[in-house]
Amino acid sequence: MKGDARRPASNPQRPADGQARAVVGPGKTAPTSGELAPRAMRQMARTAHHTGRRPATQRLLNRYRRRAPGEPRAIGYLYILPALALYGALLLFPFGQSVWLSLLHWDGMSAATWAGSDNYRDLFTDPDLRAPFAHALLLLVFYSALPVVIGLLLAALLSRAPVRGMTFFRTVLFLPQVLALVVVGVAWRAILAPDGLLNDTLRAVGLDAAARPWLGDYDWALPAVGVVGTWVGTGLCMVLFLAGAQRIPRELYEAARLDGAGPVREFFAVTLPGLRSQIAVALTLTIVAGLRNFDLIYITTSGGPGNSTSVPAYEVYHRAFETNEVGSAAAIGVALTVLIFVLTVTLSRLVEGRRT
Repeated sequence: MKGDARRPASNPQRPADGQARAVVGPGKTAPTSGELAPRAMRQMARTAHHTGRRPATQRLLNRYRRRAPGEPRAIGYLYILPALALYGALLLFPFGQSVWLSLLHWDGMSAATWAGSDNYRDLFTDPDLRAPFAHALLLLVFYSALPVVIGLLLAALLSRAPVRGMTFFRTVLFLPQVLALVVVGVAWRAILAPDGLLNDTLRAVGLDAAARPWLGDYDWALPAVGVVGTWVGTGLCMVLFLAGAQRIPRELYEAARLDGAGPVREFFAVTLPGLRSQIAVALTLTIVAGLRNFDLIYITTSGGPGNSTSVPAYEVYHRAFETNEVGSAAAIGVALTVLIFVLTVTLSRLVEGRRT
């Protein structure tokens, strides 16, 4: 009897034969499969009760939340929807309206008539419309090519041999980017005037024959405006290249010197390849600025003398507000937009192709 009293009472949930408990620690045993099933069902029931969702729905949500980083989610498009709406309202809609106006003959007041492709055909057949685009492409030499080349040379010199007061020097060169182009145009118009600072300096050093009305000369007006564009863009390019040159590892320069490379070879072998991205950015910014040039032309020459400094952006203004040729002005604007887009995309693809 005493032995029976000391025997533990039988457990109603004792595992059946062949389902022995596994010992996981002192005095602890792992639950059997028979105990796990009711526990899992209770857990799923509690989840469904608290979340208001069925277990299948919860599993789908968990799978959605466990997506790999960077995998697109539909909710992400909701975040960019306001930006897309503004982009469409402020850019795409006006551009579409310009395309529509370019297909019309309209003076801005009376009833418009259908023109079809006549305005675009005039861009290729009318010399007065071809000239502004030719001038814009020529100005790219001053607005883009020269600032990039000069900026590269200045960045290479300053990064190779730092000088005292370099921060002040960079600030002075970058100053034209901070000034309003209207202020720049007024200042340079005074410098390039017949009795301006440039001609006074030339006469003072005995170069009277070189003095001329720079902005009133048919041959020199466009290059004179281009020099102003070079002055404006050089500081931006130099700052971009200096920032990029600081990211080039010094070990590359040391290895080039050990191989016997001089300053010129070091520039072409190390500095130039290391600044490929910055060069692409500088070219993109300066090309767009050169093709969109309006302020300097309007302030300095107003497209003159004659039509020698007219550019597409100024021609849009001239035809839309002075000669009331709205359809022709819209066609010029659309063509200029397409030209900028094509050049920008082409440049980006060339840079990406070089990287790969």
